Amino acid sequence: MTTYERMRADFALQIPDDYNFGFDLVDRRAATDDGPCFIHVPRSGEGHEVHTFGDLSAASNRFANVLRGLGAAKGEFACVVIPRIPAWYQVLVGCMKVGVVAMPGTNLLTAKDLEYRINRARATIAVVTADHADKVESIRGKCPTLRHLILVGGARDGWISYDAACAAAAPVLARGDVAPSKSTDLMLCYFTSGTTSMPKMVPRDHAYALAHTITGRYWQDLRPGDVHWTLTDTGWAKAAWGILFPPMLMGATILLFDGEGFDADLHLRLIARHKVTTFCAPPTVYRLFAQMDLGAYDLSSLRHCIGAGEPLNPEVMKTWKEATGTEVHDGYGQTETVNIVANFPGMEVRPGSMGRPVPGIVVDIVDDDGNVLPDGEVGHIAVRLPRDGSEPWPPGLFHGYYEDDEANARCFHDGWYYTGDTATRDADGYIWFVGRSDDIIGSASYRISPFEVESALIEHPAVMESAVVGKPDPLRGEIVKAYVILAPGYEPSDDLAREIQEFVKAQTAPYKYPREIEFRDELPKTISGKIRRVELRDQARAEAGTNGEAGA
Repeated sequence: MTTYERMRADFALQIPDDYNFGFDLVDRRAATDDGPCFIHVPRSGEGHEVHTFGDLSAASNRFANVLRGLGAAKGEFACVVIPRIPAWYQVLVGCMKVGVVAMPGTNLLTAKDLEYRINRARATIAVVTADHADKVESIRGKCPTLRHLILVGGARDGWISYDAACAAAAPVLARGDVAPSKSTDLMLCYFTSGTTSMPKMVPRDHAYALAHTITGRYWQDLRPGDVHWTLTDTGWAKAAWGILFPPMLMGATILLFDGEGFDADLHLRLIARHKVTTFCAPPTVYRLFAQMDLGAYDLSSLRHCIGAGEPLNPEVMKTWKEATGTEVHDGYGQTETVNIVANFPGMEVRPGSMGRPVPGIVVDIVDDDGNVLPDGEVGHIAVRLPRDGSEPWPPGLFHGYYEDDEANARCFHDGWYYTGDTATRDADGYIWFVGRSDDIIGSASYRISPFEVESALIEHPAVMESAVVGKPDPLRGEIVKAYVILAPGYEPSDDLAREIQEFVKAQTAPYKYPREIEFRDELPKTISGKIRRVELRDQARAEAGTNGEAGA
């Protein structure tokens, strides 16, 4: 057996019927091997505070007791918008203990976003910092279920002061004092980013927390004693992946930096100062790092680095490896799953590939009817569902969108969970991302991945960001149209557009080049930063319908 085959064959993860991450992980570690849980670094980047599992246990008990004092019941929803500060952990774990379902939200949410989320979930509680209190006040009259407003940091009329209430609450909580929790009970709820529709609610149960053992053990390669840093907003499911469940499960210490914006120099200095051993960042960050004089920083503590979202340029990967000795291991998963495809330590990293399916989960490339496709054919990335009652549910896979039968029927069928993404599989089982299922461009009988064209475009020095869609064309069905944001120092021109087109032809198959390029100052994005190609497609279709021209 290969190392990979042995890894899959040896996998075992027992999820008990009764499980609560707050009691079974946080409190257990506090009682048995209390040690550093996370290191909080303030916005200035100077100084830090070490919080132990004992600290988190007591602080989360205090908040849990605050909720009990309010009469909050198991199954109620709480809208939580807190940045990267200790209170984020304390609130989420406190909610877990009493069974209140926290809905973490990004700090970029608008008042309208908050109104939609609160009403969609019929939330009764809002826990936010002062930056968001005005937003909640402006919509509270439109949210009839909202009963309790809790302010983290400071005081405000009509609000409960988080700090004062927690200071007055008891730091102890017996498990028998709260309603028992099953591993199948709802624990968290995230909202998808809504690239093609309004955000959908993704409920996550207590078993999801434990299933992140897969994420931490294989892709992240976390070990006791590690210092792990994932760059993420607290409102994304990536925060659950990177600064919550896997590191705590595996005994690693989390770096929690309350930074604003991105300062490459400061981030590199923090890696050195806190001796970060495992690091996760989006490809954009690695590209920015590659432009720095990496030899000026002590990055010797790094032993394992990961990325996700899109392939990295080979040049960037080479630069990073020369500076740190580490390769960037790509991986894949969704809000609806744990990590399900990854490049693992000890396995060949194939630049551009997401890797191979993780142990414990069957992931394959299938057609619309659930048939597994041959190597090299583009199909849906799908997770196999239990074939009979004796098979367990795939670890970490959600059981369906909250109160949304139509969406569930679209993604659960023919024995598979359809992720909504497409890919190919090579002869060795590596999976290569193609694009969202509804983003594929059909041009003159070719199926073209916007993702692949965008990956080629970003290699051109003039291109800072791009988005590619299909534009209706009477001859070809669709043509490839690219929307491009230029890097500093470049100005839009017909000559530059032709230069970029020729560059893409040389980078990938000539039929994939963008026949039309439109220069933009910005691209439409969701609140999570994902490009809304659906909006660009609508614009392209409107153009085609108006003038009937395909472009150059």
